[in-house]
Amino acid sequence: MVYRVAIDVGGTFTDFLLLDSESNRRIFKVPTSPSDPSQGIFNGLELMAKAKGLTIDNFLSNVDVIVHGTTITTNAVLTGNGARTGFVTTKGFRDVLNMRRGLKENQYETKQGPPPPLVPRYLIQTVKERVDCEGKELLSVDYDDVIKAVNVFTQEDVEAIGISFLFSFFNSLHEEQVKDILESKMPGVYVSCSSEILPQIRFYERSSTVVLNAYLGPILKRYLQNLLERLGSSNFQGTLLIMQSNGGVMSPEVAMRFAANTILSGPAVGPTAGLYYASTYALKNIITIDMGGTSFDACLIKDSKPNVTTEASINGHRLSLPVIDMHTIGAGGGSIAWIDSGGILKVGPQSAGADPGPACYDKGGEKPTVTDANLVLGYLDIDYFYAGGMKLNYKAAVEAIEGKIAHPLGMNVVDAAYGIYHIVNAKMAAELRVISVARGYDPREFAIIVAGGAGPLHAGMIARELEIPLIIVPKESSVFCAAGMLMSDLRHDYVKTYTSSFNYVNFEEINSLFKQMEKDAMETLKQERVPQDKIVLEYSADIRYEGQFNEVEVPIKTVAGQVDMDVLLETLRIFHDKHESLYGYSMPGAPAKIINLRLSARGVTKKPSFKPSTFKGEDPAGALKKYRQAFFGRQFIEVPVYNGLKMGYGNRLNGPAIIEEPTTTILVPPEYSLVCDHQDNYLIHPKDQKVEDLITALRRYS
Repeated sequence: MVYRVAIDVGGTFTDFLLLDSESNRRIFKVPTSPSDPSQGIFNGLELMAKAKGLTIDNFLSNVDVIVHGTTITTNAVLTGNGARTGFVTTKGFRDVLNMRRGLKENQYETKQGPPPPLVPRYLIQTVKERVDCEGKELLSVDYDDVIKAVNVFTQEDVEAIGISFLFSFFNSLHEEQVKDILESKMPGVYVSCSSEILPQIRFYERSSTVVLNAYLGPILKRYLQNLLERLGSSNFQGTLLIMQSNGGVMSPEVAMRFAANTILSGPAVGPTAGLYYASTYALKNIITIDMGGTSFDACLIKDSKPNVTTEASINGHRLSLPVIDMHTIGAGGGSIAWIDSGGILKVGPQSAGADPGPACYDKGGEKPTVTDANLVLGYLDIDYFYAGGMKLNYKAAVEAIEGKIAHPLGMNVVDAAYGIYHIVNAKMAAELRVISVARGYDPREFAIIVAGGAGPLHAGMIARELEIPLIIVPKESSVFCAAGMLMSDLRHDYVKTYTSSFNYVNFEEINSLFKQMEKDAMETLKQERVPQDKIVLEYSADIRYEGQFNEVEVPIKTVAGQVDMDVLLETLRIFHDKHESLYGYSMPGAPAKIINLRLSARGVTKKPSFKPSTFKGEDPAGALKKYRQAFFGRQFIEVPVYNGLKMGYGNRLNGPAIIEEPTTTILVPPEYSLVCDHQDNYLIHPKDQKVEDLITALRRYS
């Protein structure tokens, strides 16, 4: 038997999806080991091997592919635990990182300061050199300045260095020369050049991105080398792929060079998985939500295309590499409830994490969390959490909520727990308004696809708040991102700055730049052993009206990889349409300007196929476990609890109801009904509407 494994390391749990060659799938979940994430990974692999009756060596010898999403780089930025990093830039521009754009992240917060610098000022060194805005050398690199920087970095035990010179995206010679000197004088140092990481216009964004890459490079490199060594010593001979922030995957070797590409790798795969489940019903407009133990991630997908942005920010530091436009807030099962100085109940963004976790985990946690509230309200079972592998402490949950919330606010424990539950739901619904209503989209025209161990407990209330008509809870909901990883292609994004008005385009130069990017893409995908017939190239350009600051990325429909006048005119037409869609207006008569050329190269991977299930009839009585008191309509009522492992294709039920899966719990509110589809996924919809009619109506909005 040959296996494929997907691994998603989260803040609280590490998720696994095991798929065999007969398309059978199985979910596994283990607590994350924050001090060494690889230990949690091997705990899960050993669990899978045991389930198959194999030793871990025998199991891994039969694993063909492991796809791995990691939070190690994200956590390094958030906690400030990256590598000791130096920065080299053009003389006279030492403070580019600290000056940023001169704008506050929050313009209404007058006292908000910049984030803690990744590179302290004394580790920023300047070098006399200059290339002009056309790439011509005006002043050669001053060797003495480079040696001075080497001496400072050596004395300060710097292990990573970012290099960003003015106009190096037009001519990378000076950055390459300095890199060669640094590597020869400082063996083992990790060096990143902006001309390799992000060869495009805008000095601050380019400098910030290359510093992030250097700051994270040694951390990720050590982690991946250690993981590869452990896998190799356990007889793994398959392919390891690393998830990227753009929704694609890459080899570990490429990841070590482009560490910044993994900063948002975990949540970025959610849209890929969401599109797979939506395609079952030919739905093109969806909102994916993923509520785990620490965070809530949401993404709106219109016409089957998630938005990709190059204006991401991580802990206040600009990241200008292409990333899936995910919105993340601190709202998870482990989010801590607290009372602010004004006596107002708040939930998150702080999380109890995996250790000690919520109070009910009985691991020493004393602060009340969303999970504690769910337990008090009867939504969770004391004896069937984490497939029965973890017994929850109801008394500890009550004491935490009583002591920290209920007593200070003068209310009973149940009302306090319901307040926590209601507030976190409202917080998540507000976030969905930001990505839908605030951008001109009506959430009633979208289906919501739910992920995460905590997501299905809250999705019904979020959908009710926004009047979203259809909720899809995949069978693999609790390991949603891991499932999406097995559906992802190898992907690499390239960019070259080319600034020109549409009236003065040099087609020879445009095609030459695209050829350079094609060559780089082909070489990288060849190293990753992608066959020629599995390579897909997609072309685009960043375009804006003259006088504007922000660009719009527009696809270029090339003819045999070539751009000519007809292609350019069609690109301009698409730009006007997209500008109208994004901003509510367009100016077809106004001059437009190309800023950057982009190439996205995909190596198409083999996608898993999930077998359709056997029809089990409409009556789910065979799956009924028991009845339990749960809080609905401001009171406790008897609610049927079903075993999700016994439910399947065709089963229907009306809310209120609770369905318990080994790694998640689905809550069906009183005004909703549920049906299991042909792949055992759960479809939740208002009682007064037929699910078939809702799906038909949602298709019309695409």
